Amino acid sequence: MVRKILSALAVVMLLLSGLRAEAGHLEEIAARGTIRIGTTGDYRPMSYLNSETGKYEGIDAELSQLIADSLHVSIEYVPTTWPTLAADTMSGKFDIALCGISRNYERARTMAMSDGYGSIGRTFLCRKSDAKKFKSLADIDRPNVKVMINPGGINEKFARANLKNAQLIVHNENAEIPQLIADGAADIMITTSVEAISYMKINPKLAAPLIAKPFVKHSCGVLMAKGDQELLNYINFVLAELRADGTLPALEHKYLES
Repeated sequence: MVRKILSALAVVMLLLSGLRAEAGHLEEIAARGTIRIGTTGDYRPMSYLNSETGKYEGIDAELSQLIADSLHVSIEYVPTTWPTLAADTMSGKFDIALCGISRNYERARTMAMSDGYGSIGRTFLCRKSDAKKFKSLADIDRPNVKVMINPGGINEKFARANLKNAQLIVHNENAEIPQLIADGAADIMITTSVEAISYMKINPKLAAPLIAKPFVKHSCGVLMAKGDQELLNYINFVLAELRADGTLPALEHKYLES
């Protein structure tokens, strides 16, 4: 009888331990005093690491700070890359990720994504001197056209799905590609409307002739591992409150509108 009672108590203790482990993410962040935020830091104007100041800039940097402030903790940025973003998220390398991450079915199936923010179109950058040559995807998808892409993200997937004849050149540093296009190392960069606008402001040699007619549109979201509904609910709550009080629309206007 005593053995049965002890056995039952052991099972209860294991169950309680499991519940604490599953439900303790927000509590863990509070106890740690930091929220670990994964970011690539290579995507203007979403999340960009300024090499001169050593600080992250962009709408996702501001959103990260607002989320941290709501939790009364500081930010611990955890660098990631587009090729490793999914694996890093699912392995728990960070609590959440913010870096202009497109909401799509594949990510929603394998991870957890917050409600959306921003409206971003898929387009391309080219040299201003070549702008009249490229009026459609068909104009780009030619054997003599060099298209430079950053590996691991939605831009690469879009290029490989839609460009069967163009020369695809993989370049690991996304932030370097616009200048390489301007310098003639390639003709086209598949990118987003907001990134194209940012680099056209920086470099007058660049153009985005189809920016008003994007190939597809999507929203962005905060990415995290599956299984922590409490954290996902909290992030969605923060986004909803920021939209309701006008903070999020103001940030979208500041960073994502031309």
